[in-house]
Amino acid sequence: MNLMIYNYFGEKILKIMIRLLFNSIICVFISVVCLSCKTDVKNDTKKTIPNLIVIMADDLGYVDVGFNGSVDIPTPNIDRIANNGVKFTNGYTPYPVCSPSRAGFMTGRYQQRFGYERNVQYRTDDPNMGLPNSENTIPEILNQAGYTSGVVGKWHLGAHISKHPLNQGFDSFFGHLGGGHRYFHEELVIKDSYSINDESMSYRTWIMKDHTPVKIEQYLTDEFSDQAINFIEENQKDPFFLYLAYNAPHGPLQATQKYLDRFDDIKDKRRKIYAGMVSAVDDGVGRILDQLQALGIEDNTIIFFLSDNGGPETKNASNNGPLREGKSSIYEGGNRIPFAMQWKAEIAPMVYDFPISSLDILPTIAELSGATIPSDKPLDGVNIIPYLKGEKEGRPHHTLYIRKYDEDLYSVRDGDMKLVTKKKNSIKELYNLSEDLGEENDLATKRPNEVKRLDSLRQSWNTELIDPVFLGLIHTDAWKKRSKTQP
Repeated sequence: MNLMIYNYFGEKILKIMIRLLFNSIICVFISVVCLSCKTDVKNDTKKTIPNLIVIMADDLGYVDVGFNGSVDIPTPNIDRIANNGVKFTNGYTPYPVCSPSRAGFMTGRYQQRFGYERNVQYRTDDPNMGLPNSENTIPEILNQAGYTSGVVGKWHLGAHISKHPLNQGFDSFFGHLGGGHRYFHEELVIKDSYSINDESMSYRTWIMKDHTPVKIEQYLTDEFSDQAINFIEENQKDPFFLYLAYNAPHGPLQATQKYLDRFDDIKDKRRKIYAGMVSAVDDGVGRILDQLQALGIEDNTIIFFLSDNGGPETKNASNNGPLREGKSSIYEGGNRIPFAMQWKAEIAPMVYDFPISSLDILPTIAELSGATIPSDKPLDGVNIIPYLKGEKEGRPHHTLYIRKYDEDLYSVRDGDMKLVTKKKNSIKELYNLSEDLGEENDLATKRPNEVKRLDSLRQSWNTELIDPVFLGLIHTDAWKKRSKTQP
């Protein structure tokens, strides 16, 4: 009898254990399937987020690209971006020289809000010389959305190790820390970029791969194009941000014979070398576009092409066409630039005439990716996509500003009217850019109320800014002397 009871209850217990084990297996299986589904959904979501490539030339003239009317320098590959997407006829940067312009682009904010109003000195021993780590950069914002970010080329946002791209949100870096570089590999003779504190010597350093100096073996522009293609290849499966910052056609004027041979019809020696340098950039752009097509990711990649400021015509033989003056100027030649964008999946080819700014790149990609902008650092740029699609009417920016603290110069563009002020606001000039692109017909005496209105805008904006927080290249006597003889 006891044996029968034991067998009965033993059988019951065994059945319960088997049932529990079976249920556990089912639960585990369901959990795995659900997790897999969630992963697939996450991956699908990431694949729908657009990649971002920003190709920034250095000191490129306004009409030195085909889509802006260049005749002597063909740029068929750069033109592909404009022809496949948007040609911006009123594209601007927030400052007319390299370093502050890049600081504004990288943060989506007028750089004067955080005291960045001068070209930085090459100082590896000064942690204050460059982009404040308290500011939010494009890669730091995009990190929220799972982007991998890389910069190839010119940095120029500080040479101290705390300002290194890998300490400003980027995952990889291949380039140089300073404001320019020599292009022939045999002239790069300083291995350690941190061993010097001199702008001219920084042009001769080895290239840095992340934090490691590497010796290159080809023309620098070609090297940068190769590295950009490698970055795209390595990161094609997930959303990425590539900042390709060519230092061309910034001086010194250097081009290989391969590129010089394309311009035998240009007799001016400096213009010929400059043309070769632009052509090298154009080749690189073409290779990048071809790579995106080959990988099947071109349609959902947003590509911006622009210059960091206007061309310094007297230094590098660039051509700003009808625009007044050039790099460093508060007239249109200083910061009105070649600017184009393509996003084949969403934006049809078009010409866009309302003013836009490089400040708009960060807010555009942030909103598209779902990344959050910290409320304590409000942006001055806007998401331009709704305007390009016709979902929003009017101008993305009704007013754009420049302040040059050291020279006490300002410009305010409001609508099509532009006010230029000089010498502690004692000189005021007013131009209608829709009728006078070259800023030749000063209307200030004829329209005093308009001068007063725009100057009121300037004064209000100026109260939001702070003074520069570091000294710039203009305070380095050795560099000032050198810059007179070499671009």
